[in-house]
Amino acid sequence: MPEMPEVAGLVEFLRRKLVPDDGEPAVLSDVEIVSFSVLKTAGVPVESLRGLEVAAVERWGKFIAVQAGKFYLVIHLARAGWLRWSEEFKPGRLRPGKGVIALRVRCSTSAAPEAGFDVTEAGTKKSVAAYLVESLDQVPGVARLGPDALELDRDAFGAIIVGHRGQVKGLLRDQSVIAGIGNAYSDEILHAARLSPFTLVTSLDDEQVTTLYSSMQELLRSALEAASGRPAAELKDAKRRNMRVHGRAGESCPECGDTVREVSFADSALQYCPTCQTGGKPLADRRTSKFLK
Repeated sequence: MPEMPEVAGLVEFLRRKLVPDDGEPAVLSDVEIVSFSVLKTAGVPVESLRGLEVAAVERWGKFIAVQAGKFYLVIHLARAGWLRWSEEFKPGRLRPGKGVIALRVRCSTSAAPEAGFDVTEAGTKKSVAAYLVESLDQVPGVARLGPDALELDRDAFGAIIVGHRGQVKGLLRDQSVIAGIGNAYSDEILHAARLSPFTLVTSLDDEQVTTLYSSMQELLRSALEAASGRPAAELKDAKRRNMRVHGRAGESCPECGDTVREVSFADSALQYCPTCQTGGKPLADRRTSKFLK
């Protein structure tokens, strides 16, 4: 799932293409809804964007917002979505419901008159969402966003901790509490902070809160730096290369050499290092818990 650093990289990439510092802004020529499920709004017809100049490209949590005129095209890439840029699209509209493309945006830029981007989604579960609205508050996920993770200082983070009663991984992933962090970076942050993902927030002492905050800031800023300036096609690989435990079950922890383990759920999984995070004890996995002592 694209998280804050990758979405920020995509926003930076789109901004360079659509509203370049050294050229005229792109003009939107067409928006094609290829997957029937992708568009979540009906109040503003997609034809309203035709002929409008792009005014801005912004990130809100894990949402991408393209502003044109008084309208916003807001995209959430969900778990398996991505963005693919083309300098030249072939003429002709796509057939709805075919292939991985969910949405196509055609535009004319100073460098490429037939350019644009596709929003794609792998797999059969269709979760990518697009909203065409006049106000960002009309997008439910944006309206519910908590403060951006990188905009929090230590005191504000501590205040959030005081008001939360769940597990620490759930806290980090809750977009209404802290915006921008998902499954992957929460695994990485907790590994750096040497905390079990199932640690109750109410059990954290002041020193642990400070360590957790510092780990969050350092990891996200490092990931943002790694994503900055990269073309969209390279951002996924850059993310994978920098993961230390997430997605690395069965491999050696780079900190201590123990085997990275996994806990699976119905539709997701987390990874952690027992030595670094759980006192050497493996966490029960639903698929194998009967074998763990």
